Amino acid sequence: MASDRKPAPGRRSTRLDPRNLKGLAHPLRVEILGSLRVEGPATASVLAARLGESSGATSYHLRQLASFGFVEEDPARGSARERWWRASSPSTSFSEEALLASPELGAGFLRSVAAAHAERALGWIEAAPAAPKRWRAAGAMDDWALDLDPAQARELAARIEALVASYPRFDPEAPRSAGRELVAVQLQILPRIGPRRPS
Repeated sequence: MASDRKPAPGRRSTRLDPRNLKGLAHPLRVEILGSLRVEGPATASVLAARLGESSGATSYHLRQLASFGFVEEDPARGSARERWWRASSPSTSFSEEALLASPELGAGFLRSVAAAHAERALGWIEAAPAAPKRWRAAGAMDDWALDLDPAQARELAARIEALVASYPRFDPEAPRSAGRELVAVQLQILPRIGPRRPS
């Protein structure tokens, strides 16, 4: 997911708007879309096995995602008996205005994304003891409290995004290179606007 900045040149992105926002306001749909983007095309049955869900549930949510333009059938893999699905684009972008235009749907979408991020972090904690030693200290989970004005916040986001864009993008359908893994990079630059707690 990306915020209101344009995707890198040559990269397609599905743009969230008030019409399609409810397509992602469900945790399983966020998981399905993420799985298709990271692990590649799949059938409803394959997704059910990946995510620990019933194929009926994944089939229903795939159709919902397709109706909002987030996924599409993969004609290269499909057959009369099996429908294969792929993500329509490698990322989703949104503007804060789109979320604010439908606060309830926006909150549902953000909860779904936050749950997926939390699952990823917990999965790493559980897997880390068995991970190759070179990877155990390769990641980072940090947060900082900064004192910024809006222009500085935008500048910080743009500089971080430019740095991230300079690294190779993950492609689930490309051959895997030895020594490389999918690395998830998450970014939040959010003002804490509201009443301050008393000191």
